[in-house]
Amino acid sequence: MFMGEYQHALDDKGRLTIPARFRDGLGATFVMTRGLDPCLFVYPLPEWQTLAAKLKQLPLTRADARAFVRFFFSGATECELDRQGRVLIPPGLREYAQLEKECVVLGVSNRVEIWSQRLWASQQAEAAANFAALAEGLVDLDL
Repeated sequence: MFMGEYQHALDDKGRLTIPARFRDGLGATFVMTRGLDPCLFVYPLPEWQTLAAKLKQLPLTRADARAFVRFFFSGATECELDRQGRVLIPPGLREYAQLEKECVVLGVSNRVEIWSQRLWASQQAEAAANFAALAEGLVDLDL
């Protein structure tokens, strides 16, 4: 399980250090793709394979399903860490997530998310202001 929030800087070559606590969980090879918010989702291979199998079940006849699967998979790339624990983020993914020098790496249960520090601050402020309402909307969780 991934959890926690870490601040890291993107270097001039587009590499980002993955927190040491996340490295073992991600494994030697993992998948990075566009997230549902303006961020990147990073999945260990077993989690990616589970998600891919679920998405494969979406009906090909539905335009929205095709569009989602196309967008999600076309941005996906297999990644590996270098000896310093850094991952090279492809330019297209950096652009999508609006990554600048300062980034935030989050552990979110079964995945890691990579955010622009600026966008994460905005997202966090919005979520904090609506936290109680968000919780009420998830009544089945019985928190």
